[in-house]
Amino acid sequence: MSNEFILPDLGEGIHEAEVLAVRIAEGDQVKEDQPILEVETDKAVVEIPCPVNGTIEKIHVKVGEVVKVGMVMVTFGSGGGAAKAPAKETAAETKQKQINDSIAAAPPIATAVSAGHATGNGKSTMEVRHNGVGPVPAAPATRRLARELNLDLRMIKGSGPSGRVTKEDVRSFAAGSLEGTISGASSQTHPIESKQQVAPAAVQSLASKYGESGAKAAPLEGGMGSTPVDLPDFTKFGTVERVPLKGIRRKIAQNMMQSWTHIPHVTTFDEADVTELDAYRAKYESEVKKHGGRLTLTVFALKAIASGLKKYPQFNASLDEKTGELVFKHFYNIGVAVATDRGLIVPVIRDVDKKSIIELSRELADLSEKTKAGKVELERLQGGTFTLTNIGSIGGTNMVPMINHPEAAILGMARAAQKPVVRNGNIEVGLIMPLALSFDHRIADGAEAAYFVQHVVKRLQEPFTFLLEA
Repeated sequence: MSNEFILPDLGEGIHEAEVLAVRIAEGDQVKEDQPILEVETDKAVVEIPCPVNGTIEKIHVKVGEVVKVGMVMVTFGSGGGAAKAPAKETAAETKQKQINDSIAAAPPIATAVSAGHATGNGKSTMEVRHNGVGPVPAAPATRRLARELNLDLRMIKGSGPSGRVTKEDVRSFAAGSLEGTISGASSQTHPIESKQQVAPAAVQSLASKYGESGAKAAPLEGGMGSTPVDLPDFTKFGTVERVPLKGIRRKIAQNMMQSWTHIPHVTTFDEADVTELDAYRAKYESEVKKHGGRLTLTVFALKAIASGLKKYPQFNASLDEKTGELVFKHFYNIGVAVATDRGLIVPVIRDVDKKSIIELSRELADLSEKTKAGKVELERLQGGTFTLTNIGSIGGTNMVPMINHPEAAILGMARAAQKPVVRNGNIEVGLIMPLALSFDHRIADGAEAAYFVQHVVKRLQEPFTFLLEA
């Protein structure tokens, strides 16, 4: 019997993806989890694994094609064997759902596609002008930019793999500066004077960390109509290396620019004496560990924040700039920033106010582990209303966190350190944790922010107060 593999609903407003590589051919015998396709959305480049064992009956897509959600990409056969039992079909459907989630939530990976790169079906891709037959190869974001500029993609020569049109191509065409592209300009990322030296081998690894070695770069879009700023010629002073800003690092950069240009940030600072709380944490840490969790100060901070958001709902809101309305959310889903090898990712813990300390400790441990391994599920990356970021394990005396747009605020925690404190007229040593709340000044005033932080501080300094709340 045959199984059809479709492009799933990717969520977050993503309705299509471009096929970058087809790594199988019709008639091939394939195994479950074998890489078969590579697609690109506005958010990530994703390698798609095979959902079942069997034979490739038909490939419905080709490199450069833009596939809509719900379209069939590949049809699998059973490989000539006996038909599978219904129970097996159900298992295949389950596997399809797992792949759907992984496609939507997978972190960006570096693509190896460049001019002249061979695809999985043995055909070599090369830089060509679109011949007017079939869809123009271009990423969804590039198509959207062309529509906004009222341009016909068929008139633009693509500089990417297989003649793929990039955002830079669209901008160049719109500005009437296509001379370099039409004449077959070099594929080098930026025009560089011949006196530039090749980067030493010691810094070549930067390409894998921040971008793609040899890939084509594109201008980073600013917010509120801002234009890129020209850099000085650093080659006058020594050797430099240019690496395209790609993947998740590029997405983070775009999000930060959007946040900074749309939200008037203000940050208020405070400290919490967590001496008693840390003693409580140490006392019950082993008990929580038996339930599969890790009892950390972050867990208590989550509960304290949820409590504060209920009392000060403006910090759990968003401003709809188009309608001029404040959107108050009556649910408390707190994102927790996790540092990974690919960059900062913010998975979300839902309904923090309804969960116990043990439940939160268990979920936070699981979420952190899966995020660092690149296996976090799609639904756990969506729906946040507030963000918590903790640099305590790294160090630092404080921080100024950036708001995760379109949220209204973010709380930063720095390393708790022993400091002299005054208690009942006596100088003692206490464990002091710095806190920093960045908030949207359009939505809340400084006094409200101070009250919110004080509410969080009180909960952290007096652990018994957690038991007094419903």
